[in-house]
Amino acid sequence: MKKVLVLMGGTSEEREVSLKSGQAVVKALLERGYQVESLDFNPRVLSDIEKIKPDVVFIALHGKNGEDGTVQGYLDLLGIPYTGSGVAASAIGMDKILTKKILCYEGLPTAEFEIIHKRDFNSTTFAAKSLIERFGLPIVVKPPTQGSSVGTSIVRNENDLLKAIELALTFGDEVLLERFIAGTELTVAVIGNHEPIVLPIIEITAQNEYYDYESKYTPGMSAHIIPARIDNEARELIEKITIKAYLALKCRGFSRIDFILDQNGDPYILEVNTIPGMTATSLIPDAGRAAGISFPELVEKFLIMAEEE
Repeated sequence: MKKVLVLMGGTSEEREVSLKSGQAVVKALLERGYQVESLDFNPRVLSDIEKIKPDVVFIALHGKNGEDGTVQGYLDLLGIPYTGSGVAASAIGMDKILTKKILCYEGLPTAEFEIIHKRDFNSTTFAAKSLIERFGLPIVVKPPTQGSSVGTSIVRNENDLLKAIELALTFGDEVLLERFIAGTELTVAVIGNHEPIVLPIIEITAQNEYYDYESKYTPGMSAHIIPARIDNEARELIEKITIKAYLALKCRGFSRIDFILDQNGDPYILEVNTIPGMTATSLIPDAGRAAGISFPELVEKFLIMAEEE
């Protein structure tokens, strides 16, 4: 019987979500007959991983020090297989700026963007008008290395732009500004290593202004519509783009790629999530069920892929 260690919790702003993901994964693995241990992860417990000696690690961490390649690198040094993407794909997927640069290089559609670095930012001389002239309003302002929409603002008037940038800078040294694209929000789950497959596309509707942290993790605050209400042409195009993006970033195991389909039927990639949520309200489990894969089966698939060459 394989011994599986589930890493959860962590030290990021997404700690509570990670704990819920990890608990759901532990329950699913026990149902499938695995020997399971869990660890509320932080840097002080690294040595505990070696003591436990797992056959494989299921990483249910979200955000920094878990989703960003750091834990993956440590497990590589120990020679322990783990679920999800490797060091490079994890680090790139966690950084929305690096992700967008690769998407642009690959010719994949993503919203026009601007980067502001803290060292170059001066609130007294900040020229909001020039950015608004370029992007129009609303403008999306994001801290590029946070997940679950933490620190993200949709700015609808000039007076709020400076405040949104200052908020985003509290999470790091860079801010990502994007042209706002109105349309249908979609998400696409991908599973596999060398020959990934796309699960049914999900359309997301939210009670709040956009699919923010509250909408993602509060039951009843959002709806997942499967299959998405899009035509076959859009579906085929999004599936093609999804696979190309997944392979370009060298993702493994599973990921979730978020899109906006604009009013002209053109899709734009919002971001790539290398460790998507696995809670009761999460999207990948919903996509799996729509494809006829139960949650325990899906979790086991991820374990099997972790040990593939």
